[in-house]
Amino acid sequence: MEEERHTEAKIGAETGRGSSPRGPGCSLRHFACEQNLLSRPDGSASFLQGDTSVLAGVYGPAEVKVSKEIFNKATLEVILRPKIGLPGVAEKSRERLIRNTCEAVVLGTLHPRTSITVVLQVVSDAGSGAQLLACCLNAACMALVDAGVPMRALFCGVTCALDSDGTLVLDPTSKREKEARAVLTFALDNVERKLLMSSTKGLFSDAELQQCLAAAQAASQHVFRFYRESLQRRYSKS
Repeated sequence: MEEERHTEAKIGAETGRGSSPRGPGCSLRHFACEQNLLSRPDGSASFLQGDTSVLAGVYGPAEVKVSKEIFNKATLEVILRPKIGLPGVAEKSRERLIRNTCEAVVLGTLHPRTSITVVLQVVSDAGSGAQLLACCLNAACMALVDAGVPMRALFCGVTCALDSDGTLVLDPTSKREKEARAVLTFALDNVERKLLMSSTKGLFSDAELQQCLAAAQAASQHVFRFYRESLQRRYSKS
């Protein structure tokens, strides 16, 4: 049986560790995050998850165009830029999922008639679409925290894959994802482990859906612990 592995948290040259979910195939690959990398955005974060890396920048709350103004809350926009070329249908779909997740936690009513924009740039992507979505969610959350945007909770993305024999694999590699019978990505908050968003592909039963959700909720605690250790390490220096 595979021994427990550890998630790695890195801020600058510092590295922290936290335990990962137990069991064969149920280990999260290493994480690395660095905040406040960019000077122009109000907040930014680089998030590395396995072989996938995303750079996020947050602008706002700022002035909003009259055509996009909402009188009782902030207008939240998400822009996802691929590593190469122009955004396509896949990027637009992920933008919508990420925006829906952010809108569920951002306290936009505190800044009515303003704009909050999250810009995500894919730096490295091994072709794992579901894993890219999870990494984008994590990068967006850390960038929103860096920008000081008020939120009712933090959130993270966790991906599960089901093999042909029903074996559950957390944080699958691109190879495992392509061979999987079903791939599911969940966005969860850190207060009640509440499901904020889900994206699924493939065939699975209701029982398997609940099994994957339970595994993702357990794994999310390790991601949130990584967030906490990363923020503690950063602000202990200031």
